[in-house]
Amino acid sequence: MKKIIFHFALCVMLFALSVPAEAQQTGKIFRIGFLDNSTASGIAVLLDAFRQELSKLGWIEGKNITIEYRFSEQKTERIPELAADLVRLNVDLIVTTGGPPAWAAKKATTTIPIVMANSADPVAEGMVASLARPGGNVTGFSSLGPELTSKRLEVLNKDVVPKLARVGLLRPAGATDLQLKEVRPAALALKLKLEEIETPPDAKGLESAFLTAKQKQVGAIMTITSRQFFAERKRIVELAVKYRLPAIYPEKGFVDEGGLMSYGTDFADLYRRAAVYVDKILKGAKPADLPVQQATKFEFVINLKAAKQIGLTISPDLLARANKVIK
Repeated sequence: MKKIIFHFALCVMLFALSVPAEAQQTGKIFRIGFLDNSTASGIAVLLDAFRQELSKLGWIEGKNITIEYRFSEQKTERIPELAADLVRLNVDLIVTTGGPPAWAAKKATTTIPIVMANSADPVAEGMVASLARPGGNVTGFSSLGPELTSKRLEVLNKDVVPKLARVGLLRPAGATDLQLKEVRPAALALKLKLEEIETPPDAKGLESAFLTAKQKQVGAIMTITSRQFFAERKRIVELAVKYRLPAIYPEKGFVDEGGLMSYGTDFADLYRRAAVYVDKILKGAKPADLPVQQATKFEFVINLKAAKQIGLTISPDLLARANKVIK
């Protein structure tokens, strides 16, 4: 009898060891909060990348995770309220974009893990102590936004518009972020007049911004990296064509909507990598032990159809440097 009991116990133990760790979590459904200051439709392409990567890692909405989505619908003042709502729901983890959503989440909780999908510079913004040792409950990914904003200005000046003198820079109303601190001295070094145009991210605000740009006689236009502008990328691209303004954008999504060119971080890759951090944290990792990682994939895309629409010729040298050329 003792041999039978021992054999049975051994079989049970071996079976338990063979079951994946995820299946040993007693069927718990984890609740993830997602906080963004734009719109569901505007960020859908990035959310798809995030959810697809979660699925590859075994996390399926409605099966072992639920995602509580909170979008401020372009109203930044609503973000603290939405962050507090996610904390009241006692979610297991909060995923945010960078900037105001990340700050709102950090202020709302010191215990719930927070994963930033695309912070411009989390150390300079005070979100983490350092990239290698973030400390606290916040970790995630840096998009290198400030450095790339200056690079886009340089491309416009040296490669796209001959004898460029004035550049229109669309920025959200009241923005004083790191991208502006980087691009202002870059414009001075290039001997360019930078016309900063406060731009509410709605139809009326965008139209008014482009009218202002034409009145100021800018030779080209660009935007800072912003989830709010990304959500309105189709309208921004249409206005650039309407006013015949060469434009360089921070993300490929603008070019996908018919924009002239983009140079910047592969944000879909950052959102996939954010899903990997979510997976690690749900399996027991601590945010403080996960270093903030910087973007490693970048894209330079040129749309020759858009160039033709505004009568712009792109040099062969610049085309050769692009990762992708749309003809």
